Amino acid sequence: MNEPHEIIETASLTEKSTLMSEKQNKYVFRVSPRANKIQIKDAVERLFQKKSESADRSAGARIGRKQS
Repeated sequence: MNEPHEIIETASLTEKSTLMSEKQNKYVFRVSPRANKIQIKDAVERLFQKKSESADRSAGARIGRKQS
């Protein structure tokens, strides 16, 4: 999982993510659940050729997984 396209799956285009990009200059992506923060940051920098300050992760809702 070294390629940026394997780590970053899609951009998340929701109302909340649009507001974050406009007001806080933050962007939201759906990423591989196996990727860590360092890999995500590196993938964003390689894909967009921009310096990234940090990468935050949120587990979010996972489809097909039951919680007991």
